[in-house]
Amino acid sequence: MSASVTQRQIARNVLIERGIARLAELRSAGVTAATMSRMERDGEVLRLARGLYQLPDAELDAHHTLAEAAKRVPKAVICLVSALAFHGLTDQLPGHVWLAIGRKDWPPKLDGTPIRIVRFTESLLHDGVEIHVIEGVPVKIFGVAKTIADSFRYRNKIGLSVAIEGLQEALRQRKANPGEIAAEAEHGGVGTVIRPYLEALTANG
Repeated sequence: MSASVTQRQIARNVLIERGIARLAELRSAGVTAATMSRMERDGEVLRLARGLYQLPDAELDAHHTLAEAAKRVPKAVICLVSALAFHGLTDQLPGHVWLAIGRKDWPPKLDGTPIRIVRFTESLLHDGVEIHVIEGVPVKIFGVAKTIADSFRYRNKIGLSVAIEGLQEALRQRKANPGEIAAEAEHGGVGTVIRPYLEALTANG
């Protein structure tokens, strides 16, 4: 019994430290899957998705779903509408988390927070990535200029109006300048697409 209690304490410590933990991380710390099942049954932990846990009294951030997605798919980067919302550049409330993964990466199993997968080339997947800590979890999110360029590149997926709104807000809030956005757009192959909108929005100032 004492071993089980010890494992429970270890599990609590890991979850306090990391906010959200995968079963693999808990096992590495010496906690068995059976202990986690008992803790879930007893209400000591919440099972967010398969093999993903959090303490029930953990303080939830407004961007909780991004932290959960980052734990489920560690290689992925938060992108498109989810990144626009994180940076405060859209009024859209995404019903799922938009994630960028590599061309050959395995897609995650559909369990827990709904996820939309977009495949990026390796060079575009590693460009413009920022790390933001949410609920103790390091989350990879594309920066503002990169997100705007990606929104125009994937305008058929998210809607041109959403991409334009993001561009307008980024310039209005001065979260990226026209040169930064143009450079990311050129790198992403949408320089000619975004140029007329940039010119129109910067013509008076």
